[in-house]
Order: sequence, then C-alpha cells, then structure tokens
Amino acid sequence: MKRKWKATTILEYFLLFLLAALFLFPMIWMIVSSMKPEADVFNQLTSFKAFLPSFNPANWFKTYEEVISRFSVGTYLLNSIFYGLTFAAGSIIVNSLAGFAFAKINFSGKKIIFGSLLALLIIPMETLLISQFTVVNALGLVNTHLAVILPAMASAFNIYLFRNFFIAIPDEIIESAKIDGASIYAIFFKIMLPMAKPAIATVGVLSFINSWNDYIWPLMVLTDKSKFSMQVAITTINTTQPVLINQVMAVLTISTIPLIIIYIVAQKYILQGLGGSGTGIK
Repeated sequence: MKRKWKATTILEYFLLFLLAALFLFPMIWMIVSSMKPEADVFNQLTSFKAFLPSFNPANWFKTYEEVISRFSVGTYLLNSIFYGLTFAAGSIIVNSLAGFAFAKINFSGKKIIFGSLLALLIIPMETLLISQFTVVNALGLVNTHLAVILPAMASAFNIYLFRNFFIAIPDEIIESAKIDGASIYAIFFKIMLPMAKPAIATVGVLSFINSWNDYIWPLMVLTDKSKFSMQVAITTINTTQPVLINQVMAVLTISTIPLIIIYIVAQKYILQGLGGSGTGIK
C-alpha cells in the first residue's frame, strides 16, 4: 500500500529536517574544518565549501597528527575516559542503593528525607562548589583523581529515577526471595538490579556525559596537567600560541566521538529509562 503524502505530513518532515539541520550543521562544520588546512577554513567560510573537507585526502588526518604531536591529547583522552567510567559505575551503585532503600525499605523519616532530597533539585550545583572544595581540601584530596570523581557521585535525580523503577517491581517478588532465605543484599544485587537495566543504562550514560563535559570542577581541584580531563585541556589548547582553528576543531571532534558512540550503543535503554518503562518484568 502506497503512503499518501498530505500537506501536513510534508510540512512536518520539512520542519523536522530544518530542526535536524540546525543541530547537525555546527557539528558538520567542526568535523570538516578539522580536515583541511587553517587557511582554507577562513577562505571558505562564506561559501558552501565551508561544509566540505579538503579536496586533498592527504590533509584529512594531517591536522590530527599535528595537534597530537603538540599536546598530550592521548593522556587527556584517557583521563576523561577513566573519570567518566569510574564516575558512571560509582553513580550506578550509590544511587541504585539509595533508590532501593526509598522504594522498598521502611524506616523512620523516609518521606521527610526523600522530600528534602527532591528539594535539592532546585538548588544550582554551582552554589555548592565552594563548600565541596572546602570538604575536598580538608580531606587532602586536592589534585587527585578522587577529587574529580567522588563529590558529585550521588545525585537526587538519579536516586529518584531508580526509586521509580524499583517501586514498579511488585513486593511479592521480594517476599518470595525472603522466604527462600535470600538476604537484603542478595535481593538487591541478584533480583532488583538486573530488573532495572534501563535505569542503569540511563544513569550510567548521563553520568558519563556529565563527567565528560564537566569543566569547572576539574579545573578547581586539579593543578597537575597530566591529570587534566579533555574539557580542561581544550581550554589550554585554545590559549596556547599559536592558536590554529583547524587544530582546535580536531580536538573538539576527538572529544565528541566517545559521547556519540556511547549514545548510539545505549540509545534504546536511555529512551526506556527516561520514559519510565522497562522494569524488566515480563
């Protein structure tokens, strides 16, 4: 059966195309600018060639070789991957445990504590940076990897997300496990957590992205350049003379690739997690 194209359908697809182009054009320009000499970036800025790479394939990866030889891009990239993966793993464990407690364990003051936790969502995190730095400094963690990872590991939003998933799981499952002699830890790790795969994927990906894109906090707690994340290193590259726009675009492209890969891999679970579905119960 042939699909009938109505005027409203055509308009809808046209508007979606414009919206997609609005988001994709800056990324396309960034990528192709990293694949041409710096002079071509400026000379072609006002023509359609601005969205085309160099016509000489030998120039496509030359910029990447130059920027990697000038700066320790590999070290910065590995640092960001380490920060992102450990932060994501820690966020999953910490927030899932808290969400499980709020969803399935009865204790005094639970509603008051959970309400206070939700109230934290309206407080900008930037207002807490000085307090966090004071605590980190008092613990002697300044200029360490732990200083970047630990402070923001617990998140009110992630706890709320896990709580909603665990509430959707019937209490009868937990009661049956208790009758079979399972401990509370076994119930959590062997029953509850595997059922929350969409929430795990959502929290893991969002935590990785937040860690990857974080700039202010690593800049505050790190002084050793060998421990810099990609975002902090990009600022250093942007201010180191000579500043070459094609090399800046190359570094930005490198920093974007891991986020795209992770989103493509976990896209299905992210949509389920943010949509509040997919508890794993069949």
